Amino acid sequence: MARWEPDARGRLLHAAVELFSARGYDATTAAQIAEHAGLTRTTLFRHFADKREILFQGQDELIASATEGVESAPADSPPFDVLRVAVTALCTIHTADRRETGRRLDTILASSPELQERAVFKRSAITDALHRALSARLQDARQAGVLADVGVRAYYDGFASWITSTDDGPLAEVVDHELDSYRSVLSRMTVGLIAPRR
Repeated sequence: MARWEPDARGRLLHAAVELFSARGYDATTAAQIAEHAGLTRTTLFRHFADKREILFQGQDELIASATEGVESAPADSPPFDVLRVAVTALCTIHTADRRETGRRLDTILASSPELQERAVFKRSAITDALHRALSARLQDARQAGVLADVGVRAYYDGFASWITSTDDGPLAEVVDHELDSYRSVLSRMTVGLIAPRR
């Protein structure tokens, strides 16, 4: 078999999702995934530390997209609009053809505590990266922290709705609606929680 394999990472993801869905995460080995993908075990470990990481290969791309989104927002953008640009950028890697993969991944993650723990780490890494980028842009770490938490929550809530929906609209539209909903909640909370001192 040739040393270089086209789209090895994508083939390994497809194979892992198929095998985890059919056999379960714990019952599937890295060697079986590589064989199912038509690749060698050596190729798999050249790309991923273990079989778990195959499912989380998009983490670095998401972090880069969010950071670039913050940096690319127009100079005069209010803070929430900067967040909106960043969160919209998070959605760009989720094309319609990846929706079915997202559905299947959701089921696989729910079946394994190990994968759930790794998913929490991924979410935290994205939130931390967005917080850093917003802090640098806004020069206000507290404001950046609140915005990062809200943005990532809107992104994940929107993604969960998108993969279960029959609507053909893009993920960005769903997440944008979530952002508007959270913005409304924050506005109401600010009015209700911050009362003048007596």
